[in-house]
Amino acid sequence: MIGHWLNRQLQVWRPEGEPDGHGGERITYVRQPDDVRAKVDQPSASERLLAAQTDSEHTHSVYLLPTADVRRGDELRDPGTGESWRVLSVVGPSTARYRKAEAQLIQGEGEPDDG
Repeated sequence: MIGHWLNRQLQVWRPEGEPDGHGGERITYVRQPDDVRAKVDQPSASERLLAAQTDSEHTHSVYLLPTADVRRGDELRDPGTGESWRVLSVVGPSTARYRKAEAQLIQGEGEPDDG
């Protein structure tokens, strides 16, 4: 189990759509009741190379408990640091020790591009 490595508590915000009355949809993010324990890493050199070759937006790997309810499209937010990540995909190894979310850092307006 990787529980002792999960050093952050992140909020899970899930997109929900509702009709806008004009044939489109208005998306709002709704905070889910359960926060998740996580470890946020920069991707490895091989992951960065693969991301560049496939034109991916993957900037961070987020490790989670295998039971964490995190889905593609969710936003993970750290209220302590103000950082947010958009989940691009969620995968697990063949043994259920952890789940890994490939995510993109969401930069706030006016923030420097530190990657």
